[in-house]
Amino acid sequence: MIINGKQIASEILEELKKRPKPEKFFAGVLIGDDPASESFQKLKQKTAAELGIDYRIYRLSPELGNDGLRKEVGRISAQKTCGGVIVQLPLPEQINKHYILNVIPREKDVDVLGERALGAFYAGRNPVLPPAVGTVDTVCRVSGIKYQDTKIAVVGLGFLIGKPIATWLMGKAKEIMLLDKFSDLSVIKNADVVILGTGQAGLIKPEMLKDGVGVIDFGYTVAQAPPRTNADETPHQNKFGAGQAQINADKKIIISGDFDTQLPATSYQLLNFYTPTPGGTGPILVAKLFENFYELNEGK
Repeated sequence: MIINGKQIASEILEELKKRPKPEKFFAGVLIGDDPASESFQKLKQKTAAELGIDYRIYRLSPELGNDGLRKEVGRISAQKTCGGVIVQLPLPEQINKHYILNVIPREKDVDVLGERALGAFYAGRNPVLPPAVGTVDTVCRVSGIKYQDTKIAVVGLGFLIGKPIATWLMGKAKEIMLLDKFSDLSVIKNADVVILGTGQAGLIKPEMLKDGVGVIDFGYTVAQAPPRTNADETPHQNKFGAGQAQINADKKIIISGDFDTQLPATSYQLLNFYTPTPGGTGPILVAKLFENFYELNEGK
């Protein structure tokens, strides 16, 4: 079963439209001029417009340095009319992301990335879940997964995806395997659900998984598409339809997840469910972000 992230996200947004709309504005902070980050901010702005939310993008220069950026993010967060703040990651290499994120007040930390919100989350006291955690919970719910009966492998233990998901699953899953891209990945053959967040395109091959497994793929890699030959004029479709990697004919790029879907259909085992890239976890993540914004501003 292909998980249609766009449809799930649409359903979440439709439910939000039935709730009282937050009056405060939602701030998106963009540091630097990374085109992908700019694109993600515009996507969030578009979603906000659909909900009637005032979403403001603040563009800051890395030349402000760590102290200057922290001061600016703190100033944005401190506004009484501001109901939530996100800082678009990744940041330029010279910028200390934790130093910047930690200035966001817990009650406005929609991404749950600052030390106060994260600490409360790890203690089970934060009012909202990190969007990645909420995405996993939603996908598992629609797929009929019962955590207590499920062996789950988390591949990739990064700050944004793997670590919060792994922490949240502790004590919920029947068994949890924590791995990174350098681990012995043969153990994932025993997993009922595999959650991927390494950012290494095609790391996990279908033959590495058992029949009936579920794959939740947060990987998102953009690369130059190879030149097409005559044999490539009609690309093959894998058993999941159009496949995970999408080629943009105009820009000649290819977008891939951590799960390899570029192999012939005959190489695939029967999956229980699978989130494609793009169109899988991405839209749900954005919807969960706005769900958090509503939750943090309820009654305000």
